[in-house]
Amino acid sequence: MPAAAAPIISLVQKLVLYETRARYFLVGSNHAETKYRVLKIDRTEPKDLVIIDDRHVYTQQEVRELLGRLDLGNRTKMGQKGSSGLFRAVSAFGVVGFVRFLEGYYIVLITKRRKMADIGGHAIYKIEDTNMIYIPNDSVRITHPDEARYLRIFQNVDLSSNFYFSYSYDLSHSLQYNLTVLRMPLEMLKSETTQTRQESFDIFEDEGLITQGRSGVFGICSEPYMKYVWNGELLDIIKNTVHRDWLLYIIHGFCGQSKLLIYGRPVYVTLIARRSSKFAGTRFLKRGANCEGDVANEVETEQILCDASVMSFTAGSYSSYVQVRGSVPLYWSQDISTMMPKPPITLDQADPFAHVAALHFDQMLQRFGSPIIILNLVKEREKRKHERILSEELVAAVTYLNQFLPPEHTIIYIPWDMAKYTKSKLCNVLDRLNVIAESVVKKTGFFVNRPDSYCSILRPDEKWNELGGCVIPTGRLQTGVLRTNCVDCLDRTNTAQFMVGKCALAYQLYSLGLIDKPNLQFDTDAVRLFEELYEDHGDTLSLQYGGSQLVHRVKTYRKIAPWTQHSKDIMQTLSRYYSNAFSDADRQDSINLFLGVFHPTEGKPHLWELPTDFYLHHKNTMRLLATRRSYTYWWTPEVIKYLPLPYDEVICAANLKKLIVKKFHKYEEEIDIHNEFFRPHELSSFDDTFCLAMTSSARDFMPKTVGIDPSPFTVRKPDETGKSVLGNKSNREEAVLQRKTAASAPPPPSEEAASSSSEDDSGTDREDEGSVSQRSTPVKMTDTGDSAKVTENVVQPMKEVYGINLSEGLSEEDLSIYLRTPISAFSQDNIYEVQPPRVDRKSTEIFQAHIQASQGIMQPLGKEDTSMYREYIRNRYL
Repeated sequence: MPAAAAPIISLVQKLVLYETRARYFLVGSNHAETKYRVLKIDRTEPKDLVIIDDRHVYTQQEVRELLGRLDLGNRTKMGQKGSSGLFRAVSAFGVVGFVRFLEGYYIVLITKRRKMADIGGHAIYKIEDTNMIYIPNDSVRITHPDEARYLRIFQNVDLSSNFYFSYSYDLSHSLQYNLTVLRMPLEMLKSETTQTRQESFDIFEDEGLITQGRSGVFGICSEPYMKYVWNGELLDIIKNTVHRDWLLYIIHGFCGQSKLLIYGRPVYVTLIARRSSKFAGTRFLKRGANCEGDVANEVETEQILCDASVMSFTAGSYSSYVQVRGSVPLYWSQDISTMMPKPPITLDQADPFAHVAALHFDQMLQRFGSPIIILNLVKEREKRKHERILSEELVAAVTYLNQFLPPEHTIIYIPWDMAKYTKSKLCNVLDRLNVIAESVVKKTGFFVNRPDSYCSILRPDEKWNELGGCVIPTGRLQTGVLRTNCVDCLDRTNTAQFMVGKCALAYQLYSLGLIDKPNLQFDTDAVRLFEELYEDHGDTLSLQYGGSQLVHRVKTYRKIAPWTQHSKDIMQTLSRYYSNAFSDADRQDSINLFLGVFHPTEGKPHLWELPTDFYLHHKNTMRLLATRRSYTYWWTPEVIKYLPLPYDEVICAANLKKLIVKKFHKYEEEIDIHNEFFRPHELSSFDDTFCLAMTSSARDFMPKTVGIDPSPFTVRKPDETGKSVLGNKSNREEAVLQRKTAASAPPPPSEEAASSSSEDDSGTDREDEGSVSQRSTPVKMTDTGDSAKVTENVVQPMKEVYGINLSEGLSEEDLSIYLRTPISAFSQDNIYEVQPPRVDRKSTEIFQAHIQASQGIMQPLGKEDTSMYREYIRNRYL
């Protein structure tokens, strides 16, 4: 049997930063301080980062000699004793990364750490304190007045609050992934060879120092899963420059470990939560999903069980179970500009082909496999539609996507109105959740790194034989995952995840031979310990996303909470409301800056000047506007329904991974469900995926030089010739001035949404409340300096008025798009039959008239058209 690989332990665990007038020298060593690496950072560049790493491993004696010579060479006078040329600036335990705003670069160092857990002898640390040091020397520093403000915003992300790292264990991956990689044969893994000293350059050559060569160093290491890495952007600038020993990836979320004694046998129960760095933000400012399928408040929770009597991955017994929480993968938001505690839910964009849900579930299928199980806890029955809006859309999306998946790999959808059962006196919420948890764990299975114990073979349990997952010679693998959501993914979700985790814990203990049946009862020490872990886990995640601790806990749903808990719940509700209303905007700015979603650039708007961060998080969004060769035609929905589409390629829905609108030539048909129109537009070149930003008015596609009435038959007075509805900033820029509150919802809520009741995530129905107006008062932004001056009695050219010259014929390229034969999205033997389009005669005539009008061939006015025009003139001017 081939040898298994051993995990790489990062060489750099202790750091000292030394300073001279022209350079920083970062000296890193292993824990025993027997091996060292050195980075040289230039301080003479005002805005560029110049780092040199010779990738050489030094001994302690060699490093002392180097530092001594550096000190001697940087003194003001050669041979002078008493003044030092090399200063010790700070000691640290790791490099978080490098960041630049409008001046030079900063280095962020971990100066204090605390050990939180131990998995297989690999320590997991929590960051306790950090230090930001400005790199360029004061003599070359180019100051900027806004630098200090960006620095305050960046430091508003408290790195001492729930950020974790490990020198030897990959926290971005699950235990199952890490141990599976380590069990691969060595010859199947790639090895990295560092250059020998003779082949590399000497970073101290200009310091007049001589170093000795070293032999190559070999190592293997898995790449982190960047979705859960929070300093990936900060390390990106040095990733390809320095040795990987310097790269310390951190995660954000929760980490807790408790010790359980089973008849004197120590067992460690560890809970790790990884918060996604994609589409990250605060409660009301980040809802739903972005164009890439990343959802808000997405957290991967893993519970790890290990027999602490043998702390080794190869010889010890380890088990883990993973589940996920995240916002409903739709385009939706809640507008809090009215300062309402329960804002209405608004669907921002129509997604008839479940594009964003497809991308999201595609990510999950690639990471976890099938089955993907959705536990939807939002309300199903409401007097006024609120949470039910999300349920209906999610059901439609899952139903649509399941058409293209094999029956054995379809997405399993479990709706359960947890709030309704909580109010019922006849139903026990946790009993029902326990039934759901049993069915879920049986479908997904769990991970264990050892074969089934002999006792389970000798006395097999009925539930154990029904367990799913994948059984391998060395143990079991979890296949698939449970995805739990409510509206906020906080209170109800945490309780449901606890019940599923409790069920999985019973199977994990049984697989390690610690209990005789895979079943755990409430009010036992093991369950109490596990419940405390999950409550700490829920409080931490709730503080990060919602601004307060959990409002409803497991004891609340068990209905055994003490009476004092009600007052605490009220305080947590008020704290959450205050945080959402007053501090979330600043927190969102800090997250956007820390994660590199926003990059400060000279000459461009600052972060605090942006009215919304919608387009920062939706990078593939394109607002499709009429351009030089795109013409807008307006047809009735009945005509559009059967209109032949000039597609070069069509929507490909044959498989989930490619469920996207694909690029074809330069033209695309957009289905706008919101306005019930087809709009042909010319698109710039783009990648495989893109997202359409819906517009709420036909004026967005009208020529900008049209007057008050955009009709081409309008009789215009001389003083109205230069007026423009869209050209006037007072009309064009009329918007709700609500900084950050509409970050995820560009359009304001409709009348129907505003009149609907709003429900929070606590599960308490207040259906007898009177309706409250939740519409915001718009603040008009005007600019009087944009008025147009035109000469009276001047007839404008046709191209200026309408954007095109109707007297000119179309080019061959433009005409060719109407001559293409429609291509079916399905093959001939597909079970989904495609009927050819049928268009009545009148619709065809209307369509042909539009084409002829674009070529300058105008149709004569009929009797009906003439009478309509006369009536229009009579009503307007007579």
